[in-house]
Amino acid sequence: MIPTYRLLVLLLLGALPLAGTSLVPALAWVALTYFLLVGVLVSVDLILTPRPGAIEVERIHDSRLSLGADNLITVLLANRSDQTIHFTLRDEYPFQFPADAVFIHGTLAPYDIFEARYHVRPFQRGDYQFQDTNLRCHSQFRTFIRQTRYPTRSEVKVYPNVLEIRKYDLMAQKGLLFELGLRHTHLFGAGSEFERLREYNTDDEFRRINWKATARSGKPIAAEYETERSQYVVSIIDTGRLMRPAIDHLAKLDHVLNTSLLFSYVAQLKGDHIGLLTFADQVAHYLAPRRGKSQFYRMLEALYNVQIQPVESDYARALSYLGLKIKRRSLMVVFTDLVTLDAARPLIANLTHLARRHLPLCVTISDPNVTRLVGQPVRTSSEVYQRAVAEMLRDERQVVLDTLNRSGVMTLDVPADKLTVSVINAYLELKGKGRL
Repeated sequence: MIPTYRLLVLLLLGALPLAGTSLVPALAWVALTYFLLVGVLVSVDLILTPRPGAIEVERIHDSRLSLGADNLITVLLANRSDQTIHFTLRDEYPFQFPADAVFIHGTLAPYDIFEARYHVRPFQRGDYQFQDTNLRCHSQFRTFIRQTRYPTRSEVKVYPNVLEIRKYDLMAQKGLLFELGLRHTHLFGAGSEFERLREYNTDDEFRRINWKATARSGKPIAAEYETERSQYVVSIIDTGRLMRPAIDHLAKLDHVLNTSLLFSYVAQLKGDHIGLLTFADQVAHYLAPRRGKSQFYRMLEALYNVQIQPVESDYARALSYLGLKIKRRSLMVVFTDLVTLDAARPLIANLTHLARRHLPLCVTISDPNVTRLVGQPVRTSSEVYQRAVAEMLRDERQVVLDTLNRSGVMTLDVPADKLTVSVINAYLELKGKGRL
């Protein structure tokens, strides 16, 4: 038990008559009586205050926490006594997780339940452990504080951002995907699978007119087509040393994993086969394209343990391996990074070869430091040099992207915060145009 300021003040007040006993001996009885009354007050307070066993504590959270997202943690407190409890809660979350609350204060009514909520934002994937929950409860007369440790230890795993999947499903159900920056996903008139007939309008292509239906109805009738299903979409993820630099507390690789996960989820919802390959100097993981949510969950488990390798990536080995494994024309989305033209030549050569049979899309994350320095005004000679180097890096990067484009390889170079939306929109656009 911890004495409160109220109890300390009461004890200090008792020191006044005690100090006066040197002048008036009778004050000793006054001091003794006063301290006895204070002792009775504390004893009664101890009796009336609920015991630690009167409070039940349980922590609730997802078994899979999402990387780089605010994950809700709920601590349930159940009061089994007939007394109101004023408390301060401190939950022992993993020290690697930044949280938005350290201490949570509340009041627990008799025979009631209190939900203490806070969020953690992990920045690294892996296995972690929550420890116990500490509770400080004020006594009924506020003379002491009882601190109790409740055993609530639990294991937790940090995966790529699965919360974005739930958010996508929710927004899709409400028809609000445009608020996420995503284009309309049900594209009529662009694919080759017949969907329906409707009256022709001036915006339709002339070749969409169904002449038999037009003859029967006596007015122009157009045919609508939906994008094809059962196509192959493969995420190829570079885990080499270039994917280590961090942007907004997350490594480039982690941004890519979050994007690849949601992108693959959208593709499987569209009825496509989704696959995965991760590589550095060797091929680490390969999942052959398959349909369905079970394939998505296999991909989730595969991405959970992907680690950055401090080596140069071997594009020839990875893309040659993929070319042997997949013969059917597929959308190959390669997530990597670019430095110089000389370093990117193996990537250019192998993507160019891949483009003969497949549809490659090279996705890179633009460097915010380079972008910032290119546009900053210069005041000193140091800033002049910084801007010159940034412009040189930007121009060399653009040369690589232009070389890929001329070789028939599509490219996407966007900031980290726009990566997911840009990749999904590119996929939907390619699918809508029938490029697959």
